[in-house]
Amino acid sequence: MHRPAQRDHRDQHDQGERQPGRRNARLGRLLVCAAAVPAVLVVAGCSSSDSGSAAGEDAAQQQTPAAKPSQSASANAVQPAAYSTLPEACAVLSGATLGDLVPKGTKSGKEGTTDDTATRASCSWSSLQNNGVKGSQFRWLNVSMLRFESNATRGAGDKLAKDYYGRQVQDAQSVDGSKNTKPEQLTGVGDQGTAIRYDLKKKEGTFKQQTVVARVENVVVTVDYNGAGLAGDKTPSADDLTKAAEKAAKEAVSAVTAANHNGGASPSKPASESPSGSASKGASPSASASASKKN
Repeated sequence: MHRPAQRDHRDQHDQGERQPGRRNARLGRLLVCAAAVPAVLVVAGCSSSDSGSAAGEDAAQQQTPAAKPSQSASANAVQPAAYSTLPEACAVLSGATLGDLVPKGTKSGKEGTTDDTATRASCSWSSLQNNGVKGSQFRWLNVSMLRFESNATRGAGDKLAKDYYGRQVQDAQSVDGSKNTKPEQLTGVGDQGTAIRYDLKKKEGTFKQQTVVARVENVVVTVDYNGAGLAGDKTPSADDLTKAAEKAAKEAVSAVTAANHNGGASPSKPASESPSGSASKGASPSASASASKKN
């Protein structure tokens, strides 16, 4: 915008130089200078008045700022995701925790199938404790982790994780056939945490389902844990099962943080230009729903 204005000014100046009146005025100034001061000063002073105008114009041209580079690239930049990997799913819980949650299934861990363990991972355990004529106690545990990468089109990884976290909480509260649904906000379980529990009645008995959804940075951890007293055995306490599920969720979140403690994304690392595998596949079905089908 500055350049056209300067060109107009320069054109007007040149046109004025060509006019006879302007030339006569300049000649008059030269004669006055010659009569008033020595010849050397005449040349220096009078020539500077003429050349100064041209020099000023040249300086103005040189100082004309170049067109500013487009800011679209910086505007589209997103903060790189904090976490760049996931821990091994079947190793996120300690032996002691597995002993409490699945006493007869500590070695039954089955890793879920995935084509990218750095983006999504899961592991499930099952336990059936036979109490003879009193019946038996059944437990099923699943831990799943989903990591989101930052993307220039879809946004920052932690924002994508927040959106998925919200969907997971809603899905856990809307399982078909659930009774006495009770959500509860948790503290100390990642950056966000919610526990949802409900009852599912089946022909084998009443299953107590607990789902804990937690988010830490750009990773969402979902723990599904259910239990039932079968063949006449008593129904387990929902409070006890919920506390156990919260314990498992805290350990899983700590494992995610530890896995990225020295391997997180560098601030200088550019954001991925392609959606992560987890994001492109969309939200996976609620593990609690699949758990109810298996049971």
